[in-house]
Amino acid sequence: MHTGFNDVEILTYIGLPNTYEPLPSISPLEFLQLHLHQLPPHLMQRFSLITTPKQRTIVPEIRNRRLRHTETSPPALSFVLAKANWPLLWHGRERQGQEEAREEKEWAENEFLEGKKQHIGKLGSLLGDYEEEREAERLRNVRRNQIVHDEFIPEEDESDSDENEQMDIDDVEESPAESRRSFERLVRERFIYGLLEDIDYDSVDWNEQLDVLDERDAEDRWFEDEDES
Repeated sequence: MHTGFNDVEILTYIGLPNTYEPLPSISPLEFLQLHLHQLPPHLMQRFSLITTPKQRTIVPEIRNRRLRHTETSPPALSFVLAKANWPLLWHGRERQGQEEAREEKEWAENEFLEGKKQHIGKLGSLLGDYEEEREAERLRNVRRNQIVHDEFIPEEDESDSDENEQMDIDDVEESPAESRRSFERLVRERFIYGLLEDIDYDSVDWNEQLDVLDERDAEDRWFEDEDES
């Protein structure tokens, strides 16, 4: 049993005997599927000690909580932050760092020294250029030092025809707006399926306030709406 995880505490709270099966520490996912709504948040959080976000995707209620969370436009999944945090998922064609450069320039022009032009001169443009260069260099380093392990797509043997078909798809150039929508959708999907790194899943997975009255088709409805858009 993992240190900090106590079967007896969890079973006692629900009113189950110590001999109950599935035992939380042995079959945590099966136990969550049966008893998630009977647990208070402080006991639900214990399951983070013995399960991963990806593994917890099998629990419909948790998957739907993540879906509901994405619909609240959380800052961590916003376009700018997501592109900075997971640059390997972004395949847009604009120069890296342009969004960050724009924000730096606006700060200098509108806030620094209260936006007084006589004090600023070309400071806004200069800071913007520096920020764009820094961000582009950071993303180049990320791409050089990381290897893409795309767990979202199951591994399988691909024939030559499949490879050619994929090349044809990659050659189709999307508009900037389409690239952004595709990226945002990919980030949301990876979040829902527990595949994003360096993001707080616990605050979502164990948040009862994200439950919906009809959870059975919430996720299917979201994907259908995305396909129609």
